[in-house]
Amino acid sequence: MAEPLSIVFLWHMHQPYYKEPVRGEYLLPWTYLHAVKDYYDMAAIVAETPGAKVVFNLVPSLLEQIRDYAGGTAVDPFLVRGKMAPAEMAEEDRLFLLENFFSANRQRMIEPYPRYLELLYLAGDGAATRLSDRLRHFREQELLDLQVWFFLAWTGEAARRRYPALQRLVDKGRHFSPADKALLFATHREILNEIIPLYRRLHEEGKAELAVSPYFHPILPLLCDMKSAQTAMPRVTLPSQPYRYPEDARAQVTGGIAYFRDTFGFEPTGMWPSEGSVSDEALTIIAESGLKWAATDEGVLVHTLAGGLGQGRENLYQPYAFQSGERRLGLFFRDHALSDLIGFTYSQWDAARAAGDFVGRLLDLRQRAPHARVVPVILDGENAWEYYPDNGHPFLPRLYGAIAAEKGLQLATFSEILERSAPRQVLQHIYPGSWINANYGIWVGHPEENLGWDYLARARAAAVELDDEMANLLSAGGGALDPSATVDDRRRQLCRALYAAEGSDWFWWYGDDHFSPHSDRFDALFRKYLIHVYTLLGKEIPRELYQPIKQKSPAGFVREPAALITPIVNGLVADYFEWLAAGLYDLTKQASAMHAAESLLQSFFYGFDRTNLYFRIDGVSSLDRSLHAGDSLGIHLLTEREWRVTMDMGGGEAKLQCKEDGGWADTGITCVWKIARVCEIAIPVDAIKLAPGGKLFAYLTLVRGREEVGRWPTDAPMVLKYAGPDIELENWLI
Repeated sequence: MAEPLSIVFLWHMHQPYYKEPVRGEYLLPWTYLHAVKDYYDMAAIVAETPGAKVVFNLVPSLLEQIRDYAGGTAVDPFLVRGKMAPAEMAEEDRLFLLENFFSANRQRMIEPYPRYLELLYLAGDGAATRLSDRLRHFREQELLDLQVWFFLAWTGEAARRRYPALQRLVDKGRHFSPADKALLFATHREILNEIIPLYRRLHEEGKAELAVSPYFHPILPLLCDMKSAQTAMPRVTLPSQPYRYPEDARAQVTGGIAYFRDTFGFEPTGMWPSEGSVSDEALTIIAESGLKWAATDEGVLVHTLAGGLGQGRENLYQPYAFQSGERRLGLFFRDHALSDLIGFTYSQWDAARAAGDFVGRLLDLRQRAPHARVVPVILDGENAWEYYPDNGHPFLPRLYGAIAAEKGLQLATFSEILERSAPRQVLQHIYPGSWINANYGIWVGHPEENLGWDYLARARAAAVELDDEMANLLSAGGGALDPSATVDDRRRQLCRALYAAEGSDWFWWYGDDHFSPHSDRFDALFRKYLIHVYTLLGKEIPRELYQPIKQKSPAGFVREPAALITPIVNGLVADYFEWLAAGLYDLTKQASAMHAAESLLQSFFYGFDRTNLYFRIDGVSSLDRSLHAGDSLGIHLLTEREWRVTMDMGGGEAKLQCKEDGGWADTGITCVWKIARVCEIAIPVDAIKLAPGGKLFAYLTLVRGREEVGRWPTDAPMVLKYAGPDIELENWLI
């Protein structure tokens, strides 16, 4: 009888290092919130589900933050204001609550709770009024209820089931008392203190393998040698300051292992390198650290093997080994499609249907690739669940249980695969890349990213130049990240500041690949760590570090299209890569200086292939929930003439209209659109007679009844550049 096909789930647990280096204050609350919602729930679900078995990959800088919160030593403005008595709040504190305490997925975390939704309506829910004017609706009881509901909504479903006090608060729903709030935070403290012991128990019981990432989540190949980026991106512009410090990469790896050991009491056996980023030099460091396996993405394997993934993609579903001298490191490659189904698609499906679909795909894979041995499914362990009903609790136990019940399938860990399977092939060389486009373009190449690397290189050089002992410490691999190492406190802080600044998250938000309303906080944190280096050295701080690296684009403009795109028009965005190369406007900056949470629409993406123009409109929350029945969303395009497509709820086809003297006339040209989580639309390029190198202008309207109740932008239209089919010859996607 054929061996069952092994399925390995690796859940990568990571948050940026939010802790400011001087005062020790957390600038953003997401570690705390994901801890009580996701880091606890993910482990609890495995613990309670018969047959469940997974790999949890834990970043040491995340563990450090969880321990800080669990110990009650974290200083977090969100917690401070969450615990503050409303009667003692100044107007600034009350505004802070209205601006920040609705930061939750509306469909899954606000709308299911009538009181929380009622408070959102009181705060304006997108109405064009100033928040300060809305404060009059919030008496002490409303503020207290908002404090409780924000932190209660960010509490996981498994946690609520294990701690009945939480469910009693949900059931009470409103008119919370100070004692209720105190009970909520006391229960959160219990949950926080249970997280690490729960993961340790899962390891001891054989239900989970615990793996590690480099300490501050850096892109290891870029630390080893910035020039490695040129293999996949030969036209990339690198920073002006060369960055080649493999000793830093080694310190991040060995320091991460040391902190993991200090936290759990045993050595990890495997590693998900930050963002799945690998190179020969990075894998050699990982192998020499004593780890037994690492994992990356299928795109890296495609470029590594001469024959690609092979018939039926069978080459993907094998264990490999990387040989470095006498060391051999097991290597696994992530199935992109299966991982993204969980991350992006199944949240809108019925849980039983989603689990059945996933298992059906695995059984089909086993049939068409009979020699497949392991299917690695790797994705973030926290970010998807706010889009699922009940934090994914109805879905994940079904998924684990359905796989465990199939005779032809089995759940496993990567270490188990290595124990019972020889590698398909021993690789002497790995293609340098990450899980995104099999390159490092998200983190280097854009002027903002390169400037950050240059500032970092100068700060590191200053530390080495002014302190011989620092030079020795850095070149020796940085014992400052080992909790047991004896290192002078000032030098320990210097090392930590430099290593923290090497983290991937700052560079993720630089450039125009991604945008966030908090990008200025990430920029500030990065520069604070570099400022701290100069302060510890007693050296004058370069004035440039007081200036933001992240540039604010005028009128919400974020980026132009970088390559051809052909997204599926389904209103869901089921694939991270679908819109990655699209142009982008931040619509929250198109309104009248309102906070992002008050705007109905959040972002506008645009791109094209050889046939169609594609547009995507995102709301602050899911559009199928925030738009009303009878609402009409319109996209207007202006060239020599004005064109529009009008869309109501749902999806289908609509005729492109052209404005004439007598009003709007149908052109007879059909456009496809869909409104679900987002709005997506395809308009034939030929319909509006665009020439390559031309421009068109766009604005959006929302009509309710017969009245226009919203327009984005409020003044001048957005300028959209159309490069034409040769765009990929002009641009290099980074």
